[in-house]
Amino acid sequence: MKTRSIVLVRRILVISVVLACVAGTMYRQKTGMARQPGQRREALKLPLVDPRIVVLKSKRQLKLYSDGSLVHTYKVGLGLNPVDDKKRQGDRATPEGEFYIFTKNNKSAYYLSLGISYPNVEDAERGLRDGLISREPHDAIVKAIKRRTAPPQNTELGGDIYIHGNGASSDWTWGCVALENENIRELYDAVRVGTPVTIRP
Repeated sequence: MKTRSIVLVRRILVISVVLACVAGTMYRQKTGMARQPGQRREALKLPLVDPRIVVLKSKRQLKLYSDGSLVHTYKVGLGLNPVDDKKRQGDRATPEGEFYIFTKNNKSAYYLSLGISYPNVEDAERGLRDGLISREPHDAIVKAIKRRTAPPQNTELGGDIYIHGNGASSDWTWGCVALENENIRELYDAVRVGTPVTIRP
């Protein structure tokens, strides 16, 4: 009798676990949360047409556009000073404004990286006005931006601002925009040097 009771209890437990698993699966399917092991979302359809990147700092999002249409939104991490607009070397702020990708680095210490053309003309004007830089670096920045090449990266305004990998779970960079490695790989393959980048508060 005791053995039958134990067997019955075990059967009830097994049935309960199975029902819980089935209910969980049905819920995930209904809410769009289901994902099979190893399953990935649909890959971007390449090539993109006139790609554009928009970073929304307050939402920690990077939006990728093709031909004016949004094709994907990525989660990002920002600088250790995530709210302020970048003004000078070492402030750890992520810059705001209009930029472009000036280089692609497949040997980055942060998996892969896309160089952002900070400082831009507005940054150079502000730096000159505030006495952070002299006329010579100001003019060099303006000249580089007009040619859509790499602006000087070693002035008092700072530089070396990249979109790169190594994780988007927190604000940990020195002013860069960080993605998960699988996402920077997708973005790296999708865009080219010269791609416009807008960074908003």
